Amino acid sequence: MPKKPPETVAAVDLGSNSFHMIVCSLTDGKLQTIDRLKETVRLASGLDKKHNLDIATQNRALECLQRFGQRIRNFPPGSVRAVGTSTLRMAKNAEQFLARAEKALNQPIDIISGIEEARLIYLGVSHSLGSNANLRFVMDIGGGSTEYIIGQDATPKKKESLPMGCVSVSTAFFRNGRLSKSAMTQAVLFAAQQLEPFEKKFQRKNWDEAIGASGTLRAIDKVLMAKNWSNNGITLEGLEQLIAHINRCYHVSELDLPGLDPERLPVFPGGVAIVYATFKSLGIEQMTVSDGALREGLIQDLLGRIYDRDIRSATVQTLAERYHTDKEHAERVRQTIHSMLAQLNSETCLYNNENSEQFLDWAAYLHEIGHDIAHNQYHKHSAYIIENGDLAGFSRQDQILLATLVRSHRRKFSRARFSDLPYPWDIDAPYLTIILRLAVLLRRNRHEHQLPEFQITIVKSKIRLQFPDNWLAQSPLTYADLLQEADYLKSSGFKLEFV
Repeated sequence: MPKKPPETVAAVDLGSNSFHMIVCSLTDGKLQTIDRLKETVRLASGLDKKHNLDIATQNRALECLQRFGQRIRNFPPGSVRAVGTSTLRMAKNAEQFLARAEKALNQPIDIISGIEEARLIYLGVSHSLGSNANLRFVMDIGGGSTEYIIGQDATPKKKESLPMGCVSVSTAFFRNGRLSKSAMTQAVLFAAQQLEPFEKKFQRKNWDEAIGASGTLRAIDKVLMAKNWSNNGITLEGLEQLIAHINRCYHVSELDLPGLDPERLPVFPGGVAIVYATFKSLGIEQMTVSDGALREGLIQDLLGRIYDRDIRSATVQTLAERYHTDKEHAERVRQTIHSMLAQLNSETCLYNNENSEQFLDWAAYLHEIGHDIAHNQYHKHSAYIIENGDLAGFSRQDQILLATLVRSHRRKFSRARFSDLPYPWDIDAPYLTIILRLAVLLRRNRHEHQLPEFQITIVKSKIRLQFPDNWLAQSPLTYADLLQEADYLKSSGFKLEFV
């Protein structure tokens, strides 16, 4: 019986400048926004020289997440998507912070790559603007990164994420709020240097309209309108007047810009520098501003998962095709996995996590992609591609988990490899891997014929396979493989029996 969709969904964006949450009602697949929360946390300003997030900033973030968590406390599993972006990608102690953050929010938090952030931003913008045949250039400035995307309708075609944001640039060039013409010149030059390798890709001739997302661009739009420096969104002429005004001041407190939130003042000059450099480098004359951004994209992505349109499954299929995998063999491995899962009960731990079957499906399709690089040690190549690729829809944690399953599907079995995975995967993943290993082993001859009906039980560290009478005696290669597998598993405390 299909699972009933939740009545309310939410998305949480742990940005490098602000934390945002959007809450929507969900009726017959249609969304209605019922609540928005935003707090300025300035996560990026808490990174020290060694890229560790300081305790004061962590505590500020955790207090915010506790307040957000109160709003979504009773939401069912799978109805909330929370992500961390640039600062949590960079922070060396992100894992320790995430453990506390997930407890405060009472929800899992995914760290997403810059390219995945760009995809989600475009998704949010495109849904807020509706269908449009034009090629859109979308720009989003966060606290620690800036994303550039060209897309058409709901499909992003080109994506980049650059390591510069309103917090990081303001901290580097306008420390303690001090302003000067030379500082602005250096900040604009820095932003232009970051963008230089991608100028050709995003030049004005490659798109029809420019759209800005994020608080920085909305703030600039409001200021230009209030000062009568533009009556048509953000314009190059308006930006030049704004830059001239900033250059006449010595401190952000002197800016006196109507419509600008005082909380944004300390990071405003850095954001302006990035926007001005982008306009000059890419030949932009005018940009409109969208209400949609990352959190709206997260909600749309969450809907895909709820209604069985998970982009991660499409990504897996695309990756399998790119690396020329044997689809028929992968499907046979997947079917064997499903026949085993159907026999296993909750004592196995597997049903503590409803996503187990999904990750095993993906592992079945991708476990051999490394063959396209080299046949020797191909499982290691497969795992490397999965862990380090830009895989649409996948978080960093998703990719590490999937890579760990694939890396461990053959040869030596190291239980220690799973110890760094987040709960409950640190408990479940060894069992999932054993199921994958056995499915691959039983399909090793790659024949199309059906396997005999067999029984599997897993109780704690004991795995038992029972085949029809005399089948193993008539299948000496499989018998030899199972003997070898029993030795591999024994070294990690598992006992494999087969009769």
